[in-house]
Amino acid sequence: MRALHPFRPRLLDDLRAYDRARLMRDIGAGMTVGVVALPLAMAFAIASGLQPTAGLWTAISAGFIIAALGGTSVQIGGPAGAFIVIVYGIVERHGVGGLLVSTFCAGLLLFAMGSLRLGGLVRFVPVSVVIGFTNGIAVLIGLSQLRDALGLQVAEMPADFFGILHTVGRALSTVNPYSVALAGLCVLGLFVWPRLWATDSAFRQRLDALEGVGALRATSRLPAPVVALVTLSLLAWALQWPVDTIGSRFGSIPQGLPALVWPDVSWQTVRQLVTPTLTIALLGAIESLLCARVADQLHGGRKHDPNQELMAQGIANAVVPFIGGMPATGTIARTVTNIRSGATSGVAGMVHTATLAAIVLLAAPLARHVPLAVLAGILLFVAWNMGEWREFARLRHFSHHYRLMLLSTFAVTVIFDLTVAVELGLVLAVVLFVRRQRSLFRVTLHRADPQCIEAQFYGSLFFGAVTKLDALVQAVESADAGVQVRLDARHLMLLDTTGLDALSSLHDAIERRGGQLVIDHLHEQPLSLLQRTGFLSRLAGWSPLPPAA
Repeated sequence: MRALHPFRPRLLDDLRAYDRARLMRDIGAGMTVGVVALPLAMAFAIASGLQPTAGLWTAISAGFIIAALGGTSVQIGGPAGAFIVIVYGIVERHGVGGLLVSTFCAGLLLFAMGSLRLGGLVRFVPVSVVIGFTNGIAVLIGLSQLRDALGLQVAEMPADFFGILHTVGRALSTVNPYSVALAGLCVLGLFVWPRLWATDSAFRQRLDALEGVGALRATSRLPAPVVALVTLSLLAWALQWPVDTIGSRFGSIPQGLPALVWPDVSWQTVRQLVTPTLTIALLGAIESLLCARVADQLHGGRKHDPNQELMAQGIANAVVPFIGGMPATGTIARTVTNIRSGATSGVAGMVHTATLAAIVLLAAPLARHVPLAVLAGILLFVAWNMGEWREFARLRHFSHHYRLMLLSTFAVTVIFDLTVAVELGLVLAVVLFVRRQRSLFRVTLHRADPQCIEAQFYGSLFFGAVTKLDALVQAVESADAGVQVRLDARHLMLLDTTGLDALSSLHDAIERRGGQLVIDHLHEQPLSLLQRTGFLSRLAGWSPLPPAA
C-alpha cells in the first residue's frame, strides 16, 4: 500500500535564502494582486447569489491558506468565475446552508485526494472536455450578467439556460440605458486600457517622448478592473444616474471581521448534496492544477506539487464555510498578475490577502456606491477571456472523437448542467478511448500446414477487443483434429483479465480438437498476468520476449 503524501508546503522551501530584495518584490506583487482581486471577489459573489462579503472574505481567508500551505510558489487562490454557475444552482435549490455544507465536504474530499496522491490523475481529464465545459461556463456567466448589465427589473434570475433567456426576454421592456452605458463603457475600457499602455502602442510612444508626465505614466501600472471600478463608480455617483448599486441591493458592507457560522451538517443533508460536492471538488481540483501548470510555465521555477496543492485547497474549502464563504480554487488571471508583478514566493499571496483585508476593514462603506452594472461589465469581460473561442474554429483540424467530446460537453454545460456535462464528457472519453484501442488491436492468421495455425497479436487484448479472437476460434474449430496453434505475442503490449478469459476459451476450443497452444515472445505485463493466474501451466509451451541486443 502506498504511503500517504507528506504534508510539506512549498513556502518552507521558498523561505530558504529569502532576502530583503525578494521580500520587497513579493510585497509589491501582493499589493497589486490584492487591488485586482477586490472587484472580482465582489462580482463573483454577487453573480453567485451571495452577499459581496462572501467573496471578499473567501478571497482573504482561502487566499492566505492556499498561499501559505499550497504546493506552488506564486499561485493566488480565491473565488473563481468557474464556480458561479455551480454556486448559484446550489443556493437556488438548497439555500446558503446547503452551499456551506457542500463546500465543507468538497474541502474534505480535496484533502483526501491530495493525501492519497491523486493529484496526477486530474491530468487525465481530456483537454476537449476541459475546453467544452470552460466555454460553456463562460457562456452561462455572460448570460447571468444580462440582468445587471441591462438594468432589468427582475426580482430573481433562474439558473438554467432556457430560464435565463425566458426571463430576460420578458423583461426587455425595462432596460435601463444608464446601466447599459456603464456596462458598455466598462467592457470597452477593459479591452482598451492594457492596449493603450502597451509598449508598442502609438499613445505610449508619444507619451514617452514628452516631459513632465510622470504622474500620468504612473497610472499605467493600475489594473484595468480597478480603473473601471473607480472611474465609473465616480461617474455614476457624480451624475446621479438611477442605477442599482451594491448599497441599494445589499446594504452597506460591514467593516468588521465576519461572524462565525456553523454549517448545519447532517447525514441527510450530505446525501442530498453528493453531486454538487463532487462537482465542486472536481472543478476545484482541475482549475487549481491547470492554474499551477500555467504558473510553472510563466514563472520558470520549481514545478508544483499537485498533491500538496490539493491538500491546501482542501483545507481552504473546509475553512471558508465557517465564515460564510464560497468555494475557492486557484485563479489564473490573478496568478498571472502576481507573476508579472514580480512575485517570488507564497509571501506575495499572503500580502495580497492582507491588502484585501485592509481595504475591507478601512474602506468598506465606499463599496456601497459601486454600480452593479460595472461589476456585470467586469464579469462579461472575465467570461470573454475565460472562453477558448478559437477552439471552435480549429475543430475542423481534429478528429470526430475530439469534436464530439468538446461540442457535447459544451452543449450539455450550457443547456443542462455542469455536473452532467463533466460526467458525459468523461464517459464519452472512456468509450471513445476503448473504441480507438479496439481498432488498434488486430490478429493475423497463417496456416503453415493443416495441423498448424500461426497467429500474431498486435496491440492490447482487453475487454473491448476480445471479439477479434472469434476468427481464430473459428479457424481452430474448422481445423483437423490435433491442430497446434502458435501465438506470436511480441507485439502484444497489454493483456487484461477479460483478454485472459478469451485466451482461456481459445485454449479450451483447441483442447476439444485434441490440439495444443503455444505462446511465444511474451512481454513482461502479459507474462506476469499469465504466471499469476496459473495459465502458463496449461500451455504446451511458452517463451518470454528475448532481451534486446
